Amino acid sequence: MLKNYFKIAIAVLRRRKFFTFISLFGISFTLTILLVLTAFIDKVVGDNYPDRKRDRSLYINRLEQKGKDMSMSGALSYYFLSHYAGSMKTPVKMTIFSGFGGTNTYVNNKKIAVDYKYTDANYWDILEYDFLEGKAFTKQQVDNAEKVAVISEDIKKAYFGDVASVVGKFIEADNVKYRVIGVVKDIPITSYMTYSQIYLPYTVSKTDYKDKGYGGGYSAILLANSSADVQKMHDEYEQLVKRIPITTKGISVMYSHANSYLASYVDTGREDQSGVVLVLTVLATFVFLFMLLPTLNLVNINITRIMERSSEIGVRKAFGASSKTLVYQFIVENIILTLLGGIIGIVLAFIAIQILNNANLIPNLVLSVNLMVLFIGLIICLVFGLISGVYPAWRMSKLNVVTALKAQ
Repeated sequence: MLKNYFKIAIAVLRRRKFFTFISLFGISFTLTILLVLTAFIDKVVGDNYPDRKRDRSLYINRLEQKGKDMSMSGALSYYFLSHYAGSMKTPVKMTIFSGFGGTNTYVNNKKIAVDYKYTDANYWDILEYDFLEGKAFTKQQVDNAEKVAVISEDIKKAYFGDVASVVGKFIEADNVKYRVIGVVKDIPITSYMTYSQIYLPYTVSKTDYKDKGYGGGYSAILLANSSADVQKMHDEYEQLVKRIPITTKGISVMYSHANSYLASYVDTGREDQSGVVLVLTVLATFVFLFMLLPTLNLVNINITRIMERSSEIGVRKAFGASSKTLVYQFIVENIILTLLGGIIGIVLAFIAIQILNNANLIPNLVLSVNLMVLFIGLIICLVFGLISGVYPAWRMSKLNVVTALKAQ
């Protein structure tokens, strides 16, 4: 039966080539955009380099302090994280690190913009960077405030040029010279929690990391012994925050959470607004509005196609075909049409992704179409086919036999 439906669908597509072109173009273009968007989201959220231990990690990157007439929200201080989060029992290890900041450096009178961040030694144990040469700085080097640096591959090329090794050479950042001890694989800026081009010991920071205020420029990652301990670690931190004394005048309540990677990545900075809900709402609205116009166009085209086949419908009904059978046939035909458009869309998505990767709009961000992206594309095709096919098929099934035959 499906084989016959497929033959009929191909014959119908060949009958009105212009309508077929319009339908396939709308489907393939829509799917191409959605697949590229899906590939981007999959790369940004799903890429686990260098934090390959996400399944047993929690991220602390916000402290919100609120009072009757004031509200403050932002990153935390080194003191808050080391003194309070560092006292927790569940984590087997914790790292504290700053966000990245920008500065300019000069090589042969050429200005180079670089991003740098400060970390502790545990950073390199919890996060698994791929070292292309050299190694990370140690706890002793951090404690001694040694001016050493781990740099990314792209800044190595920009600053030193095409050389075999830069370990032992010096790089200048923020008017200070640091000795390079390691080079790591690049990270795109979209992985903003771990992204940097130069990694430095927090003890060489020009800001006072010993300040006992609660707000600052640092975040932390808590590592559990196993994924089974993550919830326990989360609950321990929640209880800990409730016991922390409030020291700022005018502040009556504090909020801070140890969240999963996704929840931390899309955190809005506000306790009353979930980043996950906000992002899902925005994406769902975009997808709905983006698919609405081509779906409506396809519905209208399908109605026109079906009305042209009214005599066929009348004959089949006269020979006993039920409305259910006819609806099923036309929905299957529409799904076949959307799948053909989907195949074209996947090919176009591959081409578009290659163009975007070659354009290097976001340095080091390399998109790809993997099985998850293809699966989502298939789901979109099926949903597209069902939505745009159900109403025309239902309307067709209501045609009166006599009326349909008279239309011949």
